[in-house]
Amino acid sequence: MTSLWPWLAIAGVGALHGLNPTSGWMFAAAWGVKSGDRRQALRALLPLAAGHVASVGLVAATVLLGLAMDRWLVQMLAGGLLLVAVVLCLAGRRCGWRPAPAGHLGLALWSFMMSTAHGSGLMLAPALAPLCFSSTAAGPAITVSDSLAMAVAAVGVHTAAMVAVAGVIAIAACRGFSLTSGLLGGRRARQ
Repeated sequence: MTSLWPWLAIAGVGALHGLNPTSGWMFAAAWGVKSGDRRQALRALLPLAAGHVASVGLVAATVLLGLAMDRWLVQMLAGGLLLVAVVLCLAGRRCGWRPAPAGHLGLALWSFMMSTAHGSGLMLAPALAPLCFSSTAAGPAITVSDSLAMAVAAVGVHTAAMVAVAGVIAIAACRGFSLTSGLLGGRRARQ
């Protein structure tokens, strides 16, 4: 941990992910708007974060262990899991003819698939390299287990930044929708 810059880069990339609508803030906002409770928007961020952590963690562990990963295969597996969740929802009595909103599992699988498709973990590799592979003249400064611990910490920092930004946007979207609905409802009452 010779410098703060790699950690700031990891948090910055997480915040950038949080700004992206495909990170899930739009689904979180939809849950909050539909329920009329902004806390539901925050609860929806947990499965989105879990899917993101799974994707980033998979890629970070693969890079740190020096393993090869077939990105196409991982994307197809994630997409297959998402399709299974959709089929189960459509086949269930709960959904009827109209599909129900995505459950927590569906949100987590969607987040995993989108994160994997966007290469979330690969964005962290340049920031992880100076943290995990630093060396001194006497030899390696940290061990493989230390590298894994730093990778886990980096995934945590990255995801926390993403969820914080996505949460702020989701709550702002819920508030904006409720204000707009209130204004439109007031106009209709006056007419």
